[in-house]
Amino acid sequence: MLHLSEQSESLWQEIPKINYSPLTEDLDCDVCIVGGGITGLTVAYHCLQRGHRVVVIDRDQMAAHETAHTSAHLSNALDDTYQTLRKMHGMNGMRLAYDSHTQAIDRIEEIVFENSIDCDFQRVSGYLFLDAETPRNFLEKELTCVHEAGGENVELFENAQPGSFQLGPALHYPRQAQFHPLKYTFGLAQAVERLGGKIFAQTPAVGIRGGKEARVKTSRGNVIRCQSIVVATNTPVNDVVTMHTKIAAYRSYLIAVRLKKNWLEPALLWDTASPYHYIRSINRENGEQILLIGGADHRTGQAAHPEDRYNDLRAWTRDFLMHEPEIIAKWSGQIIEPVDALGYIGRNPGDAENVFIVTGDSGHGLTHGTIAGIMLPDLIEKKTHAWQELYDPSRLKIRGLEQYVEENFRTARQYSDWLSSGDVDSTADISCGHGAVIRNGLNKIAAYRDEHGILHTFSAVCPHLKGLVHWNEAESTWDCPCHGSRFTRTGKVLNGPAIEGLSPVETGETQRPQLIESQTPPPPPFSPGLDFT
Repeated sequence: MLHLSEQSESLWQEIPKINYSPLTEDLDCDVCIVGGGITGLTVAYHCLQRGHRVVVIDRDQMAAHETAHTSAHLSNALDDTYQTLRKMHGMNGMRLAYDSHTQAIDRIEEIVFENSIDCDFQRVSGYLFLDAETPRNFLEKELTCVHEAGGENVELFENAQPGSFQLGPALHYPRQAQFHPLKYTFGLAQAVERLGGKIFAQTPAVGIRGGKEARVKTSRGNVIRCQSIVVATNTPVNDVVTMHTKIAAYRSYLIAVRLKKNWLEPALLWDTASPYHYIRSINRENGEQILLIGGADHRTGQAAHPEDRYNDLRAWTRDFLMHEPEIIAKWSGQIIEPVDALGYIGRNPGDAENVFIVTGDSGHGLTHGTIAGIMLPDLIEKKTHAWQELYDPSRLKIRGLEQYVEENFRTARQYSDWLSSGDVDSTADISCGHGAVIRNGLNKIAAYRDEHGILHTFSAVCPHLKGLVHWNEAESTWDCPCHGSRFTRTGKVLNGPAIEGLSPVETGETQRPQLIESQTPPPPPFSPGLDFT
C-alpha cells in the first residue's frame, strides 16, 4: 500500500523557492489582491500594465498551494465537456467558454515571451479517449459541439497514437500547451515587481471590506487601503455562505511514474471515465521521461480512506502501461467545482461593487486564473467585458439546479457527524504519525500524535461554518467535508474558506479531554462575515 507519512509535495516543488517578506506597515494602493498563486499574480500583472498601483498578499509563500499541486495542463478541452456546456449555457455561452480558454493559453504564451520566462512552455496536442464504459458515439457528439464552439481544427482519430502506444478512437485537440507551473509563476512574480507591484508573503488577511473605504486587514494588524479588492484564494475566504452553495471542494490525486525515454510524445491525455484520468509527460534534462497520471477525485473530507486513491491510480496505470509502474512521487490538489460547469469571475454577490472573486475553476485553474487576469482590469475600471456575463458569480442557471441541490444535500448531510461516535474510543488508541476524532459528551476533539509520541489536541469544529473535520490519512491533514477547509496536522489553515486554524484544546494523556464551551451544534443559515474590529 502507498502511504504518505506527511503532507506530500509535487515534483514542481523541487526547484528553489522565492521567499517574500511579510507586510509590516500600513499601505495605500489601487488594487489589493489576496492570494499569490497564478490567479492573483496574473491579475496583478494585467492591472499593473493598466497603470494601477497593486499590492499582492498571501498567507504563506507565493504559489505554495494549488498552483504547486496542479498537473499543469493548459487546455481548452474542458473537463465538463462541451455537450454539458451547451446544455447549461447555450450555444453562445459554449462559444465564449471555448474562446476564453483558448485566449488564456495564447496569453500565457505571450507573457512567457514578453518576460523571457524559462518555464518549459510547449505547445502540444491533446487527446480525449474512451474508457471501457463509454460508447464511441460520445466522441462524435462531443466533436459536433466542439466544432460549434469554434474548434474547427479538432478531429476524430480512429486510432490515435501519441507515442509508442495506441489509444483507439480519440478526439485530437491541436495547440494545447504545458509548462512548469512554478517556474512560470515565479517568473510572473518577478515581472509584477518589475512593473512596480508589491508582494508580501506570510501575511494572512483577516478582514476584507469593500466600499468607499475599502481595506484589507492582516493578521499582524496592518491595513491595506485600496480602491478595489480581488480575492484570489481558490475558494473565496471573504464570502461566508452565498458562493459556498454554488461550489464544492474536491481532492484530485496524482502519481509521477518513471518511463523509458520517448515512450510518450509531449501530449495531454484525458479519458471519459467518471472521475476521469488525466495524463501528461515531463522530459527531464538528464533524458529521463516522467509520466504524470491524475484522477480518483472525491469531495474533500468525504472519502473514508483517501490514501487508497493512490493505489487506485497505480492499478489503473499498471493496466494502461501493461507493466508495474515505478512511482517516484505522489501528491493531491484541491479543485473547486461549480454547479453549472463554469467558474466564477467578477463582483462578489451581496458585497460592495469593488470586491471581486475568482473561484470554481473546475480543474482548469491555470487558464481560469489567466481569464481572470484578462477580464478583471476592465471590471475594476467599470468597463464591460465580453465574458463577464458568462462568468458572473451571481448567476444561477436553471439547468444547474439539479447539481446545486445535490451538492448542497451532500454538504448538509455532513452535519450528522455531530451525532456520530468518534473514530476511536480514546487518545490511547492513536499511534504515532496518525490522527483521529474522539467524542467527549456533545463535543468532538481532533487529536494527532506526532512521531515523538506527543499528543496535539484541537476542537474538531471547522471555524468556517462548524462542520466537523475528518483525518486525512493520505496527506496527514484535517479536512472539513462541508466546504473544503483544510488544516495541517497541528491545526493551521491550509485551504479556505476558513481563515482561522483549529482551536487548541488542553488535555492530558491519562484523562479524557475537557469540555469545550465554544463548541456548538450545526450553524445557523447565515453567519457574519470576516472580523474587521
